[in-house]
Amino acid sequence: MTTALPAAPRSLRSDSPGSPAARGVGPLLRDWRERQRVSQLELALRAGSSARHISFVETGRSRPSEELILRLADHLDVPVRERNALLLAAGYAPRFPETSMDDPALDGLREGLDRLLTGYEPYPALVVDATYDVIAANRGITMLLAGVPERLLVPPLNAMRLILHPEGVAPRIRNLREWRGHLLEQMERQIALDRSPALRDLYEEVAAYPVLNEGVPAAHGATHPYFALPMQVEHDGRVLSFVSSISTFNTPMDVTVAELAIETFLPADRATSDYLRSLDG
Repeated sequence: MTTALPAAPRSLRSDSPGSPAARGVGPLLRDWRERQRVSQLELALRAGSSARHISFVETGRSRPSEELILRLADHLDVPVRERNALLLAAGYAPRFPETSMDDPALDGLREGLDRLLTGYEPYPALVVDATYDVIAANRGITMLLAGVPERLLVPPLNAMRLILHPEGVAPRIRNLREWRGHLLEQMERQIALDRSPALRDLYEEVAAYPVLNEGVPAAHGATHPYFALPMQVEHDGRVLSFVSSISTFNTPMDVTVAELAIETFLPADRATSDYLRSLDG
């Protein structure tokens, strides 16, 4: 069975005082365009507008319609939460709701996630939100957390803290130097996209954790090359190797759903697969 966990309250809202939305929609759209390295002309061609109109919007000389804002946001791959911020900055109401995971409207989603996570067993899998708080996890994840102190397992659990904390999973990760670098780079890419203060705070916290055991290179002792960087973790006297895959929802219409990520851990070798199946049998 999966373990459902309460998510922590979000410390950042796009419509909060002092948020980027207060700057006005023009500068925000310009920031997103420049971040994607797209010219005004190229964006105009994609969105069926003109470079002159895009320029007027960015400088505040023209107020864009709701439809244009959403069309530009779509072509600039703006996250759903930030699309609401663009609409608010232009004086429009948010278009996308932010539904609590406990809301009955998401019953179907929760049931689907539960089936997915359970069906992936005995391999580990979990669902996290935009700041890596764990929404649900299966028994494979529980197995990996064996030995972690109870005080670190008090909800809301945070995947990055559990993995990188010196009393968490980190001391058992054989290739901690490489895996830690991978996780921090992943967070840096998200921060560059979302500019979330909450995610930045989490990054600064976990990046400052002392590294008590940097481990050995991932390929150390390997008899064959891995097809992706594995997480090599000690468990019950043996070393298990996993590669992870992250999935998100296509064309989400809700902020909460848009920020969910399903991470699955696939055995990177036959020995890991056989061992997990023996536990399940």
